[in-house]
Amino acid sequence: MKSILVSKRTLRSSVAGAILAVLSIPAGAIDLKNADGSWTFSFNGEINVDYIYSSCETPSQAASIAGGLTCVGSASGTNVSNVGNGLLPAAFSFGVATTQDGIDLAAHLGLYPGIATNDGGSPNLQGTENNGSTNTALGTTGLDIRQVYMTFGNKDMGTFTLGRNIGLFGADVILNDMTLPGVGAPGSAASPAPSNTTLGGIGFGYIYTDWLAQMDYTTPDMSGFAVTVGIFDPLNSLSDTGAVETKKAPGAHAKLTYTLAIAEGTKLYLSAAFLTQQQDYLAPTTPTPTSYSYNGTGADFFAKFDLQDLELIGYYYHAKGLGSTALFDGGAFDGGPTPGQTRTSSGYLGQVTYKFGPVKLGVNYGRSILDYANAFDQAANPDLLANNQKFTVGVYYSLTKALMLLAEGSRVESHSQDPTLPHTNGASTFNIGAYLGF
Repeated sequence: MKSILVSKRTLRSSVAGAILAVLSIPAGAIDLKNADGSWTFSFNGEINVDYIYSSCETPSQAASIAGGLTCVGSASGTNVSNVGNGLLPAAFSFGVATTQDGIDLAAHLGLYPGIATNDGGSPNLQGTENNGSTNTALGTTGLDIRQVYMTFGNKDMGTFTLGRNIGLFGADVILNDMTLPGVGAPGSAASPAPSNTTLGGIGFGYIYTDWLAQMDYTTPDMSGFAVTVGIFDPLNSLSDTGAVETKKAPGAHAKLTYTLAIAEGTKLYLSAAFLTQQQDYLAPTTPTPTSYSYNGTGADFFAKFDLQDLELIGYYYHAKGLGSTALFDGGAFDGGPTPGQTRTSSGYLGQVTYKFGPVKLGVNYGRSILDYANAFDQAANPDLLANNQKFTVGVYYSLTKALMLLAEGSRVESHSQDPTLPHTNGASTFNIGAYLGF
């Protein structure tokens, strides 16, 4: 089985606003009120563009790695150039909010266009038309509608969030990844068919949190603690080859956070998240198809410590049945006598940044690890991924409060499980660009 590679309260706490807040750019560029002042309309967003240069693995020396995220060159050369979005697509976020009978009400819509020419249907999963490339003349970019949700509640009763929004598992690490306004690992930007976004650190220390149709409840603040619990619409696997059966129950996720303000400019933030969901499939075995199911589960732990201009981040996850890049991509082995045996995955990311006035310097390192499900998996997939790892150095210069200029250099490596085969691919990426938040 080959893994498929994929290239992610109130209005002020929407994900677009959270992204801008993480980048120290004020959210809410425009706030308008209706005639009686009872409703507030808000609009904010960002645009980012990078030149991305990748030096990929030489084809003659490249290993075949199922689930590897390191680019491989072609007969025409190993260098790939691209002009496109980075880890983020552009974002245009709209919201309305009001208070009625003591309850805060809000609704949010987030539109995420890219700049890559991708007529493959999905802005994130490109097809193979036009000789394997969608980046052709007369094409257009894709629009990714990631968010549409409502919230209601207050500081005493807590907050309910219903709709399509970012997931809980893996959210904190990607929202605090220093490559968020930049590129990190190039992903499809080092391929003939670039999609709307690069990988950043996805698959290199954390699994993509994704955008889920969900119903959540978040408690009021309890001396710095808060808990979110909810259900989400089950996702189908990207890699299981059996026929998908209807899901028997929703997925469930939860998150615990703790914030401690130690002193002016010094703060500690901790979180732990959990996700579980059952997959149900009908394997095409003979003479009778076999029905099988498995549970995908994951838990993660995130810590961030701010000391004036110094920021330290640590993250770890452990999962079964989820894979190592996207949720339910390569997380199980659907062959052998008992299909649906789960693979264990884990990963970690460490990051240090420091600000010198308008300049922020940062380094991070991440590693994602995948294990065989069983001996049958090992026999069938000797080239299965063992780990993907990435090291990134970045410089981020705030030319104005809203405009950031940046440059990053990343080294990525992928290793397969079988050391008797060519089992390591390595590549380097450099990008330079600009990020405008409003």
